[in-house]
Amino acid sequence: MDDPRADNRINLIGEVGDIVIVPNSIPRPLVRTNQWMIVLSVLASWISGLTWLMLIPFMAGMSGVLFNFNPIMRLAKVFLKKPMSSYIPEDKQQQQFNQWIAIICLFVSMVGFALHWRVIGFVFSALVFLSALIAICGFCIGCFIRFQWLRFRQRRQAHR
Repeated sequence: MDDPRADNRINLIGEVGDIVIVPNSIPRPLVRTNQWMIVLSVLASWISGLTWLMLIPFMAGMSGVLFNFNPIMRLAKVFLKKPMSSYIPEDKQQQQFNQWIAIICLFVSMVGFALHWRVIGFVFSALVFLSALIAICGFCIGCFIRFQWLRFRQRRQAHR
């Protein structure tokens, strides 16, 4: 019994150095690139006063959720040196959910600025800015929201 796998447990993570392929996933560096683009675009729009800079992550996000093609992630993919499967995977459905939240916040922010409702513009751009920055730091607010939503739906169905 020297072999640690002899106890019939399935090792879902794999051995050190194994490549684990997760279907419907996005490599973390591509997700991080998209998050940094949101943070930097919002920050640049605040500093410069050019709110149209938020169109960059907005249009890329819309393209990603509608056509499954995010130009920011596609460009970043060129710079990945290892095989896609060797990076930490992020759940694609979760990222789509997060992207919808970002798109909505960016849209409301840009409409707020366009209508000279500066408070609305800043509040919603701050929401997406902080969410992306906090996600870069390791806590995914969108993941927490989606988890609570799915949990709520499951409990509601269980009581029917």
